[in-house]
Amino acid sequence: MATAGKVIKCKAAVAWEAGKPLSMEEVEVAPPQAMEVRVKILFTSLCHTDVYFWEAKGQTPMFPRIFGHEAGGIVESVGEGVTELAPGDHVLPVFTGECKECPHCKSAESNMCDLLRINTDRGVMIGDGKSRFSIDGKPIYHFVGTSTFSEYTVMHVGCVAKINPEAPLDKVCVLSCGISTGLGASINVAKPPKGSTVAIFGLGAVGLAAAEGARIAGASRIIGVDLNASRFEEARKFGCTEFVNPKDHTKPVQQVCFFL
Repeated sequence: MATAGKVIKCKAAVAWEAGKPLSMEEVEVAPPQAMEVRVKILFTSLCHTDVYFWEAKGQTPMFPRIFGHEAGGIVESVGEGVTELAPGDHVLPVFTGECKECPHCKSAESNMCDLLRINTDRGVMIGDGKSRFSIDGKPIYHFVGTSTFSEYTVMHVGCVAKINPEAPLDKVCVLSCGISTGLGASINVAKPPKGSTVAIFGLGAVGLAAAEGARIAGASRIIGVDLNASRFEEARKFGCTEFVNPKDHTKPVQQVCFFL
């Protein structure tokens, strides 16, 4: 592509201070270096994790910064050594990446890669310890290796997953976090036995995916718990069979679920 190897100027939502409104800025995005990929972000979602760290809770404050980790885009260019991706590929960012070489990546029980495991305090690229974002020559920090609140971003190749180009990016972008988190929590962590009863607390994107995972695992009763009853009808599509609104009961919600 015409932009390969060149700095790209584009719009990004920059967090200059903790808790302050994001500011739309023109940023410069450097070309990808070895084992990196530059991606044109077409759709990005907002996850509560972005809000949590934008408020600088539970972390070392690191600003200015570009947040975002749940998105869909197209590869614009690749750096030296990248062979599994090419310009034009449709991709999703993965904030917990895989080097594919360490013991964790080769294990069926863990995905906490020694090289690319999530690190909210790292605001630079692993390869050279520098940011690929800047404004007037001053660096803007990355977030969990993805920074999707930018029209273009640079990620380690291990934090990029190639997908079917026919998949609608405006919908599958939530696979980057919400859906994979909830589904994985059910199937890979909770592992509900076939015929079991499961309670899902919160029926947002993560909760709905957890319900779907419980359904796939064979749970016979899936109780959806949420303060917002308007979510119940949609949750049936994801496997929920019964519902509890804690506001409708005086007993602790776990007791209500137990005696259903």
